[in-house]
Amino acid sequence: MTAKSWKQGGCHCGAITFEIYVDHDIIAEECNCSICRMTGFTHLIVPKSRFRLLTGEGQLTEYTFNTGVAKHLFCRVCGVKSFYVPRSNPDGYSANLRCMNRDQFHSIEIRKFDGENWEANAEKLAHLTRDDD
Repeated sequence: MTAKSWKQGGCHCGAITFEIYVDHDIIAEECNCSICRMTGFTHLIVPKSRFRLLTGEGQLTEYTFNTGVAKHLFCRVCGVKSFYVPRSNPDGYSANLRCMNRDQFHSIEIRKFDGENWEANAEKLAHLTRDDD
């Protein structure tokens, strides 16, 4: 197991900033569902206890569709979705790796996730919000 620390991210204009507590060596998920494919979202899913919104709560706007479980949060100023509450893990957050400085990590592995066939694959992400330490 590698060491964990708080890593920061945010939206394009800087109105929204957040941090997540993750390993220095990470595995991120690249999903091919309709919204992730269109927005280029690369997931780092963490338990709620490992997410902190630093600035911009008042600048967030929410979008939901389909089941309404996922809470897609966007910056009202620049429109970037730097994190959200995912349908697969409504007890956590998914930070967008693309909204984080990659120099904060020692190594990054990006795995493909078949979100187009979400019902058949969602359980593969359930373990990501277990707070093991």
